[in-house]
Amino acid sequence: MPEIEEAIRQNVGVVALESTLISHGLPWPDNLETARKSEAAVREAGAIPATIAVLNGVIRVGLTEVELEQVSRSGRILKASRRDLSLVVSRGLDAATTVSSTLWIARKVGVGVLATGGLGGVHRGASTTFDISTDLDELARSDGMAIVCSGVKSILDIPATLEILETRGVAVIGYRTDTFPAFTTVSSGLPVDSRVDEAGDAARLVRSHRELGLPGAVMIAQPVPEAVGLDRQIMETALAEGLAKAKAQGITGKAITPFLLDHIREATGGRSLQANRSLIVANAGLAGEVAVRLADH
Repeated sequence: MPEIEEAIRQNVGVVALESTLISHGLPWPDNLETARKSEAAVREAGAIPATIAVLNGVIRVGLTEVELEQVSRSGRILKASRRDLSLVVSRGLDAATTVSSTLWIARKVGVGVLATGGLGGVHRGASTTFDISTDLDELARSDGMAIVCSGVKSILDIPATLEILETRGVAVIGYRTDTFPAFTTVSSGLPVDSRVDEAGDAARLVRSHRELGLPGAVMIAQPVPEAVGLDRQIMETALAEGLAKAKAQGITGKAITPFLLDHIREATGGRSLQANRSLIVANAGLAGEVAVRLADH
């Protein structure tokens, strides 16, 4: 989009937004409303939103209102990680981008800040299934990128995920928290590498990371707003039920995350949906603030 191209040229803050949380992570019409609010939150911070997707085989960095609704409404749109991009483009398909593919595209076009909800990671039982999200590899490759999120999804093996992030050299920074957020739960109870309390401090840390030429991304982990965060035990109970159902139905791979999120949404009477929507918008706003401060330097 011309607005985004100009913003990149002029070094105005731009925030990349992934699109699978719209197409696969939230139900209609909550997904479209959340996408609109996320873009608005970025703009309110003074930055430019760039929601990324693939439409008719063309990678789009920034979507029109019509395209945003198309991604939200389509029940058949593909979910494309980085490895799927060549297939989707070569066949002229429509696809929403995951964190890994959004990161790769953002870096290619010169966007250095990304906002999402919860990242992927090591799935429970990965010692036998080897189900580990490519998000982790892409974070390790995304030198100097700033990723604003609410930790990783609660359905994952969070201790194992943090171990891999440490091994891959990804800095994990808590935003106004000393513990690692667990998506729709405020805290996993596990410590973060360090803490910042203002967007300006987060931007300075990211800038230092870039100036030193350090590899890997900087994860800025912001907890879900406490007023809507779910109790950890409630989440664990709902998740255990969902995992048992997924196993009984033979659901694995890319399908398991949306299946579990749907189950948890039903099991919590919609409270997980409210928490998910709140954290997505809050993360977009914080990413906008960080992007503006990085551009001001």
